[in-house]
Amino acid sequence: MSLDQALNGAITSIPECVAGGYVDLASGMLLGVKTVDSHPQEVMDLLAAATSDLFQGNNVSVIENIFKKARGHVQDAHHYFQEIIVNSDNLIHVFLRSKKTEEQVACFVCRKSANLGMVLTKARQAMPSLEAAV
Repeated sequence: MSLDQALNGAITSIPECVAGGYVDLASGMLLGVKTVDSHPQEVMDLLAAATSDLFQGNNVSVIENIFKKARGHVQDAHHYFQEIIVNSDNLIHVFLRSKKTEEQVACFVCRKSANLGMVLTKARQAMPSLEAAV
C-alpha cells in the first residue's frame, strides 16, 4: 500500500478528519498529505517545520534530557514525547510519533465536534499501515 492510500484510509476511518499528513523529522520533509477541505499552501509548507518544533525543538530536547538525567537514563536518541494533541478554535490536531522510527510523525486534523477518544483510537489504529507504507 502506498503512503497516499494509507493516509486516505486513515482520514476516512478517523471521525470528522479533514486532513492527514506524514512528516519525516530527520529531513524536515512532508512525505505525504491528504485533505478533504482546501487548506492554504502556506500551512502545508510549514507543517513539517512546526511538527519538528513540537517534537524536537530546543526547549523540548532540553526538557527530555533533564528528565533522562534525573531518572538516571542514558542520554540517547529516545524521545519521551510520543503524542501531542492541540485543540484550536475549530479543530483538533493530533500528532503521533511512529513506534517504528521515532523520526516520523503522523498528523491528523479533525473538526472540534469529533469525539477526542475516538479520534485518538482510530489515529493509533492507522499508524501501522502508515509506518508500513513508508
